[in-house]
Amino acid sequence: MSHVVMAEMVASVWKVVASAGDIVGPNDTLVILESMKMEIPVPAEVAGVVKEMTVNEGDVVNEGDSIAVIEPS
Repeated sequence: MSHVVMAEMVASVWKVVASAGDIVGPNDTLVILESMKMEIPVPAEVAGVVKEMTVNEGDVVNEGDSIAVIEPS
């Protein structure tokens, strides 16, 4: 079953660090969000393979929006 990483706040996607096919561990940074001039890293919550990144640099995400889909290993 896939794991969906979701945004916890309204923010802009400042930098996309991971891409589809990457192997990630818990706490590996997937994207860096920017909100109120603060950079907020969004970590993978599980170990696995990034199945899909659902955001691009410059996108605006709202609380609960999907950021990435990870296939747990």
